[in-house]
Amino acid sequence: MGLRAAHEALAGKIAVVVGGCAGHIGRGVTLGLAREGVHVVACDNDREGLASIGAEVEQAGSTVSAHYADVADESSLDAFWDEVAKQTDRVDILIHVAGLVERHLFAETTRTLHARDIRMNYDYIVQSCLRGLPLLRASGRGASIVNFTTIEAHRGAASYAVYAGAKAATTNFTRALAVELGADMIRVNCLASDTTPARASNAALAPEDFARLAELGSDALAKSIEFYVPQKRPPSVEEVVDGVLFLVSDLSRAITGQTIHVDGGTSASLGFLDWPEGDGFMPAPLGGTLKRMFG
Repeated sequence: MGLRAAHEALAGKIAVVVGGCAGHIGRGVTLGLAREGVHVVACDNDREGLASIGAEVEQAGSTVSAHYADVADESSLDAFWDEVAKQTDRVDILIHVAGLVERHLFAETTRTLHARDIRMNYDYIVQSCLRGLPLLRASGRGASIVNFTTIEAHRGAASYAVYAGAKAATTNFTRALAVELGADMIRVNCLASDTTPARASNAALAPEDFARLAELGSDALAKSIEFYVPQKRPPSVEEVVDGVLFLVSDLSRAITGQTIHVDGGTSASLGFLDWPEGDGFMPAPLGGTLKRMFG
């Protein structure tokens, strides 16, 4: 199937996007689907985003039914799925974008924070998949689920321990569910991003981290990305959305149970940074950088 045919095949499909009305990535996913002619049922806990997403989707050439839901609350998410079932007799695409990340040393966390991280990054996805499964099976023609995970699911992310564990659970849940639903032609995949515009807005760094960066000037964070991301820049929202569109289109019709890393190469480097002062790619700085730091 060619690229044009694969994208034309998306037109008229029905997608549910959990966390699809606000934030750079969630809103971008909803608008990206709309531009392909997909009809979207979305939920979010951001009321400003809910109020404005409709007009943007109409401009993109499709329709959206936007609902308030807080995925941290089981009853709120159930109420959203009750509404989905009232509106449509099938779902072709289910995307879970909602999530939460904060930086904490594990010794400084609490059981309340643990429960929140697990709920927001794993448990709600399990609940939503279970609620959505009858509608995903309804057409008999297959469907696609995309769960957002992260590079932190694949490495020892110190100061993000419970978050990373929850995202790893989502990743392996995705694999297992893909095997179970393979005969139904319901594909289940993950999209793992890394440094994207959503990370800062989700408080991935503590306030004191942002304060230190601010003291160094506006170019400091961009310069650090050049060390960290092999492509020397983070993926844009549009590039993350392109990854989603690939996974829900027929271009990936034989791909299931996989994690697609849209990260500019950071998952491939796995700790090899491009150090300055001539040191190049190494897991730790060499003489040039060390001399600059301590000389």
